[in-house]
Amino acid sequence: MTRIPVSILGATGTVGQKFVRLLDGHPWFEVVALAASEHSAGKRYGDVVRWREPVPIPAHLADLVIRPCAVPLEGTIAFSALDNSVAGTVERAFAAAGKFVVTNASHHRMHPLVPLVVPEINADHLGLLAKQRATERWTGAVVANPNCTTIGLVLALAPLHQAFGVTKLVVSTMQAISGSGYPGVPSLDILGNVIPFISHEEEKVEAETRKILGTLGDFVADAPIAVSAHTNRVPVIDGHTETVSVALGERVTPEQAAAVWRAWTGRAEARELPSTPKEIVAVDERPDRPQPRLDIERGRGMTVTVGRVRPCPVFDLRFVLLSHNTVRGAAGAAIQNAELLVAQGIVSR
Repeated sequence: MTRIPVSILGATGTVGQKFVRLLDGHPWFEVVALAASEHSAGKRYGDVVRWREPVPIPAHLADLVIRPCAVPLEGTIAFSALDNSVAGTVERAFAAAGKFVVTNASHHRMHPLVPLVVPEINADHLGLLAKQRATERWTGAVVANPNCTTIGLVLALAPLHQAFGVTKLVVSTMQAISGSGYPGVPSLDILGNVIPFISHEEEKVEAETRKILGTLGDFVADAPIAVSAHTNRVPVIDGHTETVSVALGERVTPEQAAAVWRAWTGRAEARELPSTPKEIVAVDERPDRPQPRLDIERGRGMTVTVGRVRPCPVFDLRFVLLSHNTVRGAAGAAIQNAELLVAQGIVSR
């Protein structure tokens, strides 16, 4: 098919660069515009960006002149990697101008009319868009992907919740420094250290988990799950590790949980999307896995790895999960959501 033209807002930042790399050669999308701050606008992308990806900048994109983050801008879909301080106003302007904004920013995630989507879990939440567009009188729309920590957690929880019912959980995170952008956390603060506080992160994990696992009606009714989150920044470049203890609606053995994860294929709407991995949740039975250095690239960074599954003496199960925070937790998640918009006929091919 003819590829759909797309733009990237905030293209010079860490997540913006990940969008540039992942969209290069995408079978459905073609990047036609890169936008960033007024300071960068009017300059060649390759001359301005401090490129941090492990491959060269695609030459045809390096030559693009950076545009301001303002309408008009080419592209049917606008991928937003904007800072949350400016994302709300800019994204609303693009949606009002007829663009389908797929955002990685947190500003709109908990808005009752904005679907917070993980296609394998809640593709049906796109049903909010009709009411969103009618209420806001937009010809475009806004769709959000979750926080980089939340998405790994909900992908591990969703199969268990569908099979057994999750009632409550405690999660402690060990989050990579790439999650704070570039230059991020100063080296003297993070090397040889753990920082037991990430601003607003615990609240995001707790609220977003309930919304994603919730049920669509006129709005999304949150799942009745008690979530207690502890978030920590650790000296790892990429990959968020999370330790989880979960209470279920019935007693479940580690073997039963592992069988559910291995068999889970997610919602039918997501299965044929280009970014959906063949293995959504991988179970690794080795006693010292998963590890960020060894396991984050599974499924091209889109697979969540679960390990150390064992009984919990307080709740029912405990396990460790790992997800790639800038792929599955950011740019890759947004691209998958845009693919879902196309597959569902909301965005025309």
